[in-house]
Amino acid sequence: MNSIKNVPARVLSRRSGHSLEAEREQFDKTQAISISKAINTQEAPVKEKHARRIILGTHHEKGAFTFWSYAIGLPLPSSAILSWKLCHVLHKVLRDGHPNVLHDCQRYRSNIREIGELWGHLHDRYGQLVNIYTKLLLTKISFHLKHPQFPAGLEVTDEVLEKAAGTDVNNIFQLTVEMFDYMDCELKLSESVFRQLNTAIAVSQMSSGQCRLAPLIQVIQDCSHLYHYTVKLMFKLHSCLPADTLQGHRDRFHEQFHSLRNFFRRASDMIYFKRLIQIPRLPEGPPNFLRASALAEHIKPVVVIPEEAPEDEEPENLIEISTGPPAKEPAVATDLFEQTFGPPNGSVKDDRDLQIESLKREVEMLRAELEKMKLEAQRYITQLKGQGNALEAELEEQRKQKQRALVDNEQLRHELAQLRAARLEDERNQGLREEAEKKAIATEARYNRLKEKHSELVNTHAELLRKNADTAKQLTVTQQSQEEVARVKEQLAFQMEQARRDSEMKLEEQSDQLEKLMRELEAKAGELVRVQEALSHTEQSGSELSTQLATLSAEKDTLSSAVRQREADLLAAQDLVREKEAALTQEQQRGSRERDELQGQLVEKESQEQKLQQRLLDEQFAVLRGAAAEAETILRDAVGKLDDPLHLRCTSSPDYLVSRAQAALDSVSMLESGHAQYVASMSDASALVAALTRFSHLAADTIVNGSATSHLAPTDPADRLMDMCRECGAQGLELVGQLQDRQVVPQARPGLMRTALQAILQLGQELKPKSLDVRQEELGAMVDKEMAATSAAIEDAVQRIEDMMNQARQASSGVKLEVNERILKSCTDLMKAIRLLVTTSTKLQKEIVESGRGAATQQEFYAKNSWWTEGLISASKAVGWGATQLVESADRVVLHMGKYEELIVCSHEIAASTAQLVAASKVKADKHSRHLSQLQECSRSVNEMAANVVASTKSGQEQIEDRDTMDFSGLSLIKLKKQEMESQVRVLELEKTLEAERMRLGELRKQHYALAGGMGTPGQEEPARPVAAPRSGASKKPPLAQKPTIAPKQDQQLDRKDGVHPAQLVNY
Repeated sequence: MNSIKNVPARVLSRRSGHSLEAEREQFDKTQAISISKAINTQEAPVKEKHARRIILGTHHEKGAFTFWSYAIGLPLPSSAILSWKLCHVLHKVLRDGHPNVLHDCQRYRSNIREIGELWGHLHDRYGQLVNIYTKLLLTKISFHLKHPQFPAGLEVTDEVLEKAAGTDVNNIFQLTVEMFDYMDCELKLSESVFRQLNTAIAVSQMSSGQCRLAPLIQVIQDCSHLYHYTVKLMFKLHSCLPADTLQGHRDRFHEQFHSLRNFFRRASDMIYFKRLIQIPRLPEGPPNFLRASALAEHIKPVVVIPEEAPEDEEPENLIEISTGPPAKEPAVATDLFEQTFGPPNGSVKDDRDLQIESLKREVEMLRAELEKMKLEAQRYITQLKGQGNALEAELEEQRKQKQRALVDNEQLRHELAQLRAARLEDERNQGLREEAEKKAIATEARYNRLKEKHSELVNTHAELLRKNADTAKQLTVTQQSQEEVARVKEQLAFQMEQARRDSEMKLEEQSDQLEKLMRELEAKAGELVRVQEALSHTEQSGSELSTQLATLSAEKDTLSSAVRQREADLLAAQDLVREKEAALTQEQQRGSRERDELQGQLVEKESQEQKLQQRLLDEQFAVLRGAAAEAETILRDAVGKLDDPLHLRCTSSPDYLVSRAQAALDSVSMLESGHAQYVASMSDASALVAALTRFSHLAADTIVNGSATSHLAPTDPADRLMDMCRECGAQGLELVGQLQDRQVVPQARPGLMRTALQAILQLGQELKPKSLDVRQEELGAMVDKEMAATSAAIEDAVQRIEDMMNQARQASSGVKLEVNERILKSCTDLMKAIRLLVTTSTKLQKEIVESGRGAATQQEFYAKNSWWTEGLISASKAVGWGATQLVESADRVVLHMGKYEELIVCSHEIAASTAQLVAASKVKADKHSRHLSQLQECSRSVNEMAANVVASTKSGQEQIEDRDTMDFSGLSLIKLKKQEMESQVRVLELEKTLEAERMRLGELRKQHYALAGGMGTPGQEEPARPVAAPRSGASKKPPLAQKPTIAPKQDQQLDRKDGVHPAQLVNY
């Protein structure tokens, strides 16, 4: 009976013969697309979905053969970015791919090393990173091949680590050194990436920066495990060896610890990593290996990768899933057949069939690889032949150039022979010239002898004179030709020497080129021999595979005979099946009648259930529509308030707007979840109704508070905030409108509300006060500290003024002493008035805090009213700084090193600073407060004392300065006119200088206001408060006080009855 059950195995498995080839083709196509999309020349990070498909492909084929078959064909030497992305993908494949990937990558170590060395020799920014990355990958492959207990992902238990280390100290020592080397390669890559980002001033949100930063995610994962393992191994080494022996290990670990901690800190500060990986924090200091109990304090760093958001693109099937046609036989017949003959195993092939098909696939793959290698070898041979032909052509060209040089050399030799012949001719002419000279001498002697016979030989003498003249002419011509020959000789000699040098240089260059070409030809011949050897080896492997295929074919024939025997048994079984089918038909007829009756009852029940289900759906949608209508009313009311004139008087703080916008954003997630549940099951709308109700209230609250916040914000942020509130309202109304239409409900997209709400949240964050150097919980202590510092500065100023007064009494006398005492006395009175004002302001602030904080602490009150607190701090700094400047100016005036105008300007500055302090204290004080009245009196007293300082300074200046008497009685009309013109010129020059100085003052004030506004535009929390910029966090406070940055005031006139006077610009 068992033999009968196994009969249908081959018959029922009716799969197409080319399904495996189609599946392989589809797999290769998918892998090729993923590799081409993941590894390209675009300066952008590798997308996770493409890398994930490549990793799944390695698990599908249990190796990285397909990956490397495409990777080695990429033009890696042409693009450093392409090589960088290949290293990144290879790192991910090593970590998360199939374990056999490690052995496949071992075969391509030379390719990885060549790419790294190629880019290491080039001065390319990505090339240097590729060089470092390839070294890391080679180290990783070597380490995991040497220690197979550690997977490429480096995630093992402590028991496996103990087993891998063993009990031999030498093995533990060596394993620790290898892990240190491994960690050095990881840290070197991270440091190189950060160094390039700092050089390029790149940010982590740019694609170029993300392309460099993406591989550091794998580096962080590797480093966390390596750090934990090195700590364990170091403690184990210290338990076996003396501490002095391991000093080098400790030093190396400490260096790596600080580098790793710095790397984790910098990476955790980048926005790019915050959404992709949760980076652990290392302790402040390295573990103390000298204390064995410190191991219990060690905490293993854990890296967490958040769950990835679903991709917009549906992943392609790595395996072609073919759904077979439905069985033609009835289900009852199939069940009966299974009960009689057992379950069919047609879906499970025989082991030998599977082995045959597997071997066929391997043979086909090896054949394809062999063909590919043959084509590659043929291409290399063609390239080498082409290069050899090119070298032969260049050699022939060099031979032609050599022949031309020899011809030129022969021509030069011929010209040299001609020059030598011309020189011999010149020598002959020289002999003739000498003979002519001798004849001339003889003629002159004859003339002397025949001088007495002059009268008789006149005719003879005349003829001799003519001969002499002709000879002289010939001599002159001979001399000129000799000089010309000498010049030509020199020119020819120079040209010959130059031609000889050029010929020698050409011969040397041609010889060098010829030797270089011969060496290259020998190298190419060696490469050709190696390629031919590889090709012969491949052909030998192919012949072995052919032998194996013949053996398999013989086994296939044997199996075919067994199959024919099985088919004969099948025919006998079919006769028995037909008999059973007759009995089965009768049973089916009886069962069909019973089934018809049951189906009639079932249809009736289903109709009733459908009616009830439809009624439930209608009721649930009615509830949803009512909630959506109410939400629409709430949102329309909120949107309507944006243009309501009565709403203009309503204000809100950015902090409250941020809290409302954040709550609305959180409600969007609940709304999406409720919508998804309702679309999945429309019989329950409770979750969507609750989420919609909460969302409508929070969104309306956000819109109303956004409008209220914009009333106190600057113009541009206010306009943008209003626009985003309108957009948020429009999107909300569109959403609730869709939820009221049953046909459109599934297409509704609540997630679109996030964009507008996030924009409102961002604008609220921008409008929030920006305290750069002080946290909100420290503001209270800062107020007391600044007020105390201001009081100390004023006390010190009073003491210094008294010291100056004593010095002035000793060093001066007469009018100067009188003026100095009057100025210093007025300054002392001013300092006393300021000290009283600061003391009164401190009391008033304490009264405000006690009356307004309620059950909260003083720190919480200051944190809640942060802008008012910073206004007090700024005003206090301004008063202390003004007092310090006044004392320094008075000191310089007394010592005759300063100007009286400095005292006047400082007095005005102190008046403005006290006005700011009074305004800052007044905004939260009770109108009927006794301390407020005293503060206003003190402010008026300060203004009066400042006016006294100005008056005493001006009077002292007039008293000390000498004024020349203007006596023009002795001047003539011409001199008067001349001095009048000079005076007019001087007046014009002073007016021009005054105008330029006024423009400079205006620009300085503009820059002051710009800096004050850049430090943070205040968004008002209270109905009114002093306008003051926050403190600068980058500057340090001087010994006494520092002038704060004060924002420009909006009003030119303040409340004088409160003792507040604005500072005025005085031109001198």
